[in-house]
Amino acid sequence: MPQKLLPTMSSPELLRHLSMEGLSELAAEMRTAICEQVARSGGHLAPNLGVIELTIAMHRVFDFSHDRLLFDVGHQCYPHKLLTGRYPLLSKLRQRGGMAGFPEPRESPYDLFSVGHAGTAISTAVGMARGDTLNGEGFCESNPNGRRVVSIIGDASIVNGVAMEGLNNAGTLKRQFLVILNDNGMSIAKPQGAVAAYFDRLRLSHTYGEFKRAAKEFSKVVPGGRTMAEVYHKLGEVSKTCVSEDAWFEHFGLVTVGPVDGHDIPTLIDVLNEAKHFDRPMVLHVKTVKGKGFKFAEGDSTTFHSPSPFTMMNDEGDELVSEGCRVELKKSARSFTGAFGEILADLMARDAKVVACTAAMPDGTGVSKVINRFPDRVFDTGICESHALDMMAGLAKTGWKPFLAVYSTFLQRAFDQAFQESALQGLPVRLCLDRAGFVGGDGAVHHGFCDVALLATLPKACLMAPMDEPSLKAAVEFMAGYEDGLSAVRYPRDSVSQMFTHEACPPFVPGKARALITHTDPQVALLGYGTSAIDAAEAARELALDGIRADVYDARFAKPVDIELIAGLVARGIPIVTIEDHSIRGGFGACVLEACNERKVETRGITRLAMPDGWIYQGERKEQLAEVGLDPASIAASARKVALKSARAMAGA
Repeated sequence: MPQKLLPTMSSPELLRHLSMEGLSELAAEMRTAICEQVARSGGHLAPNLGVIELTIAMHRVFDFSHDRLLFDVGHQCYPHKLLTGRYPLLSKLRQRGGMAGFPEPRESPYDLFSVGHAGTAISTAVGMARGDTLNGEGFCESNPNGRRVVSIIGDASIVNGVAMEGLNNAGTLKRQFLVILNDNGMSIAKPQGAVAAYFDRLRLSHTYGEFKRAAKEFSKVVPGGRTMAEVYHKLGEVSKTCVSEDAWFEHFGLVTVGPVDGHDIPTLIDVLNEAKHFDRPMVLHVKTVKGKGFKFAEGDSTTFHSPSPFTMMNDEGDELVSEGCRVELKKSARSFTGAFGEILADLMARDAKVVACTAAMPDGTGVSKVINRFPDRVFDTGICESHALDMMAGLAKTGWKPFLAVYSTFLQRAFDQAFQESALQGLPVRLCLDRAGFVGGDGAVHHGFCDVALLATLPKACLMAPMDEPSLKAAVEFMAGYEDGLSAVRYPRDSVSQMFTHEACPPFVPGKARALITHTDPQVALLGYGTSAIDAAEAARELALDGIRADVYDARFAKPVDIELIAGLVARGIPIVTIEDHSIRGGFGACVLEACNERKVETRGITRLAMPDGWIYQGERKEQLAEVGLDPASIAASARKVALKSARAMAGA
């Protein structure tokens, strides 16, 4: 059996010693390795399968130990990591000590930014291009050994507003600058909007069929030794045969070439070799197939965009990795996302004024459960969070009840709109924040750690967190009737607890917590915000084994907090521990301290447990909670210290 190539890829330099057949063999090995690992650990599958040949070609042509490579979104970086010496880290993908699921400068100098949000690559690349030029290090005719700059953007993030701003400025550069548009006809879900429709038309046009022939003539019409003016002239001639006359990027001042077959390694290498020497901003439009190489991923690239672990089997039930295998996703417990989708569907069926929206995340937010059922009242804007929130404000202004389902980490991109168009206008836009708190394997780029800190600054904003499915339903019902301003509910990427579902869930009342466990003479009170209330209840049971009586409350609201409850506990001399899956800066605990300060309530007996003021990287969500002292055992340990310290203080008094 011949030796495999992939384990030997300690550096991209080795690509230059492989034949075209060798490069194809390497691509096949990478495709299998990625699929096998994602099947074990979960992760981003379809986006990475689609860029393998493109990534090989980029690293074959450019030297990114010297040149600049900027990724957009970043979830298509697995092939790049495998080619830059990180194959040994693949077996622990998205786990502690293993390969991060997004570009991570701590891992390798080949990763320039830790990036997991869409639309940023062109702007950061423009900045690096300008910086290199100012440093005298940029590639140009007089500095042929200077640094070149390449940004790769795909999965429909080109429609993001920041990407548009970057394109607008990139067209003013007077130097080499290459934007590679990875056009796979998909976002995370089906792409939305007029720009997406434009690319659909372009992919279906006759020009794509002509491009492969034109690209192979490229090196013939531009032999070595030509001046840049001649290269530009010849490139323009080829471009005219490659794209339609109304090439969209030309209006930004960027020469446009393509679309080119993103799985044809020789053609990609030919075109990139010429683009490498071009001294003006250029867009190379590359057509790829998301999920390439495995029919199950190609046929359902939304499901296999970022799947949980799965099993591939043949008809006899044997596990394997092959083109014709069938796939079974491993079943997981009921999630908050799934519960929210059904709650929203029920609400929309009962209230004809409710409308819903997502920004390219219908499956990730549960909105997929209502898109087909209420097509006139559900909108997917694509990767455009700012636009989505403004659109919801417009719907609110015209008398509708808008719900925007968005990941907490992506809400940050629309905070200005939450302020200006919703809160300032007194419009009741309703935010449903999935993936709040620690998100596990996606790591620091996706943790939802600052939504309370941001939104609590907005007058009349009402901020909530449910601890389980019944309380999520109660929170959504409350939001449907809340008309005083913006409201938000946050919940984690986790399964729903059944601990308190045997009890009736009371409705949400602004500023009122829910008592879960109470004693006549408690030694400590635990106030959990969101699912931290469940962890607090588990901690209380552990404390009970030590004879420590702990009251537990589901805080429900970060704004307004239940100051009457807190003031009453303080007056009785009961120490309080606040617990939350949010940054300690500006979170629920901070809201408690602020409310106490306003009411002149003593705060020395209040202890805050929260996400620390630092970055927490990839791993299991339970690992992350334990690392920062937010798992039940750690909560119990902290509460035990608080209770014993209070008892000693009272005895001394």
